[in-house]
Amino acid sequence: MDKLITILILTVVGGLIGWITNILAIKLLFRPITPIRIPILNFEILGLIPKRKKEIAANIGEVISNELLSMNDILEQALNNSNGENFNSYIIEKIKAIINEKLNIIPMPFRMMASPYIDEILNKEVPSAISEITDDLLIKAKENVNIQGIIEEKINELDLEKLEDIIIKVAKKELKHIEILGLVLGSIIGVLQGILVIFL
Repeated sequence: MDKLITILILTVVGGLIGWITNILAIKLLFRPITPIRIPILNFEILGLIPKRKKEIAANIGEVISNELLSMNDILEQALNNSNGENFNSYIIEKIKAIINEKLNIIPMPFRMMASPYIDEILNKEVPSAISEITDDLLIKAKENVNIQGIIEEKINELDLEKLEDIIIKVAKKELKHIEILGLVLGSIIGVLQGILVIFL
């Protein structure tokens, strides 16, 4: 009976140590936010994310801009989506409205005669003009917009407590699993220690 109690106590202690250790490890990712100096040891304690925030921001920006979301992707989605024909029609109608407004000094019969030619020119020229404008926009946007820099800047501007909240919200379930895993592994080690203490 004493052996069973020994194993049980070591299991509980091992589980608690594993659980508390993993909770502390998770906390130390974010805390302390401001450096804590230990004068005697000349040692500074700072959370991993606060310590390497700039490096993390640079890496996230690089991965997103190179692997996930390029300027090409954004502009092609915006300019060449399934509503391209609707966009062309919208532009053509706007141009027609402007032409009609400017030509209202011309008598109606002449305007009616010119209307089919204007429609034909617009339907023929506008789509290719929009295509050229789109290509120019893509080139200029690639030159002027730096997605990596924007993401890096936004992450660096984030308050560290806000950043902690975001990461915890996103990975709440996974972090809880890490805590439970610490409890389970600690308990297993406690059982093994108990067996070793009793039989060796």
